[in-house]
Amino acid sequence: MIVIIFILMMIAIRIANKFIDRMVKNQIESNHKFSMDEKKAKTIGILLKSLVKYSVYFLGITSMLSIVFGAISWAFASVGGVAVGLGAQSFIKDMINGIFILFEEQYSVGDYVTIDNSKGIVKAIGLRTTELRDFNGDIYIIPNGSIQVIVNHSKGDMRVLVDIGIAYEADIELAISVINEVCSKYNQENPNITTPIEVLGVTALNDSNVNIRVIGETKPMKQWEAERELMKRIKLEFDKRGIEIPYNKVQVINDN
Repeated sequence: MIVIIFILMMIAIRIANKFIDRMVKNQIESNHKFSMDEKKAKTIGILLKSLVKYSVYFLGITSMLSIVFGAISWAFASVGGVAVGLGAQSFIKDMINGIFILFEEQYSVGDYVTIDNSKGIVKAIGLRTTELRDFNGDIYIIPNGSIQVIVNHSKGDMRVLVDIGIAYEADIELAISVINEVCSKYNQENPNITTPIEVLGVTALNDSNVNIRVIGETKPMKQWEAERELMKRIKLEFDKRGIEIPYNKVQVINDN
């Protein structure tokens, strides 16, 4: 009977997961007015899988224990019930907080967040825990009930900020004009830019360079890609126009 119950548990979880995957796929592909976006659909799908898993485990293990300990005394059962109840307090706290996170849309699967002292991409939101993966590939598993401070870096458009240093001998007006040309062309080519990228102006007179700042906005998680591409394009255009980006040099002076 225990083996049969275990097999039925595995079958039930597999069937439920396939059904949830199909439901999530239909939501993502649907054009209906009340359909969910991709992030929210995936988040709810993962949460439903977690709910199904815990429910099936609870029912299955309860059935197994009732078979094994069918003749257990009521007194022992009461003591065991109290112990399970105490142990379930943290589980209930995690579960309730997880539900609040979902329905308040504090973050979704795929968002870039900082939770307390952990920072990364949300990989999963379960009934008990949230999983983050940082840019080194490390996984953080955080109990939902212990979460205190959340910073969501993916809510709304993200800022693009690039600082370019040019030599004091370079023509500032020419440099700004070249940068604006590069930005204007890139704005037209990149559909992820939401606020046009342009030159803010000279922001610092450093020891060895004049700093020119470029700002704009992109869709969430696209800002780093835009910054990398802009720096490359500006460097290539500066080389063509003879605008120097300063670097460390050694000057040897011979008195003779």
